[in-house]
Amino acid sequence: MTETLAPAHTVDLLSKFDPIIQTREALLAAGVEDPFNLVMDQVLSPTRAICNGRDTILLGTYNYMGMTFDPDVIEAGKRAMEEFGAGTTGSRVLNGTFRDHRDVETALREFYGMDHAMVFSTGYQANLGIISTLAGKGDYIILDIDSHASIWDGCAMGNAEVVPFKHNDVEALEKRLKRIPEGAGKLVVLEGVYSMMGDVAPLKEMVRVSKENGAMVLVDEAHSMGFIGEHGRGVAEEQGVMDDVDFIIGTFSKSVGTVGGFCVSNHPKFEVMRLVCRPYVFTAALPPAVMASSATSIRKLMHGGNKRAHLWENSRTLHKGLRDLGFKLGTETPQSAIIAVIMPDLERGAMMWEALLKEGLYVNLARPPATPAGMTLLRCSLCAEHTAEQVQTILGMFERAGKAIAII
Repeated sequence: MTETLAPAHTVDLLSKFDPIIQTREALLAAGVEDPFNLVMDQVLSPTRAICNGRDTILLGTYNYMGMTFDPDVIEAGKRAMEEFGAGTTGSRVLNGTFRDHRDVETALREFYGMDHAMVFSTGYQANLGIISTLAGKGDYIILDIDSHASIWDGCAMGNAEVVPFKHNDVEALEKRLKRIPEGAGKLVVLEGVYSMMGDVAPLKEMVRVSKENGAMVLVDEAHSMGFIGEHGRGVAEEQGVMDDVDFIIGTFSKSVGTVGGFCVSNHPKFEVMRLVCRPYVFTAALPPAVMASSATSIRKLMHGGNKRAHLWENSRTLHKGLRDLGFKLGTETPQSAIIAVIMPDLERGAMMWEALLKEGLYVNLARPPATPAGMTLLRCSLCAEHTAEQVQTILGMFERAGKAIAII
């Protein structure tokens, strides 16, 4: 006779997410469109798309320099697709390095004026790979408390000791550095522009105290590459510390307008990272078409001074206009292409998001835990292709939606 086993109690591993499920269900039950399930049915330009069936101005795409529809960028991708096919089917260290992978790394070295460049399949993987490989067990990573999730995940993967400090606080950074044991490996991780609030780090002072205390410095310039600094190299360039930063991380999914991530460095031993960095070694290389488009875009960004100037004009106009209307913003002055509009709470933030979408405007709804200090905010990302007329139209949309939801 076969013995029947009594079923054991199974712990639902997804039950830890019940509060998030309940919050989302409550929002949808109130009749709000799902702010995290938007569909772009057709993209008309860097600044317009058909979203959920509506002709919509895009103000939340990170397409800062508007390169996604640049004809030279598109043509380079088409040629590479025809010559090399749709994919690589292999890792960079095996069969996955094609001509255009080398070319985009050459373009990055030219853009930053640095000796080494290493391309990853995403910006997330660039942070994950470089940080986890540089700092391991027994080393210390000192990082801003508002650092991006990819930075925190890189710390966890490398198993280093993690020492956070108060956001953009130079004195707090210095105090943490002085408490680290003498002789320990130290990596300070900073961001040029912080993606939620759009504020800029005081890199000059932070790099100085880091070097005075024997730390290497990594700066993530994902949200500043292309438009901050004289040549668009980011906040490190603008604040004059390019030569003092050991590693710069960036992404292609913002100003470059494609997809991928990278690290550039002048460290003489940097090339060994290609052999020891797991998120580089153990994943498929990006398609050649993406690499060819990226290389073309990067080289055009080197001569994008007029676009940068127009983007800054858009940022100043929108920031002032929103403040004059009575909205609470994340920064006192415009510091980047990101303008954060702080909402009273998640419910009214979602209502405001929906009201703007019905007006024909898409922005990002950001909520805890992604946002600092538990805020709910609407994150606006300007593009160099937004016209002055579009910016005025956007302000009108914010005014009507804000009054309808009683936020202003």
